[in-house]
Amino acid sequence: MTLDAFRNHCMTKPGFSEDTPFDAKTLCFRVGGKIFAILDLEVFDFVNLKCDPERSEELRERYEGITPGYHMNKKWWNSVSVLGNVPDKLILDLADHSYELIFASLPQKVQLEICP
Repeated sequence: MTLDAFRNHCMTKPGFSEDTPFDAKTLCFRVGGKIFAILDLEVFDFVNLKCDPERSEELRERYEGITPGYHMNKKWWNSVSVLGNVPDKLILDLADHSYELIFASLPQKVQLEICP
């Protein structure tokens, strides 16, 4: 998975925005102002994605490249390797899942502004 492919996929999401709030190399993808993906621009070897806790446990057992989220709440976030040990389709599915979890947590007013 390349950074461009991952970014291009995420950019298609309604309400997508990106910024570097922590430092120049840490890129965050957001919806409604809330982060749904975090990655390193200099060394794109994994992406942090939010995930349902039960699904996280299952994924971590099944894939060596999915581990508890680096510098994140380990219950809700996974670090997902993009170096080939997690299928690209699954990485994009997990990005979609993260986006959907964050979108669902937004106030209804914000959701309607994004998807009228």
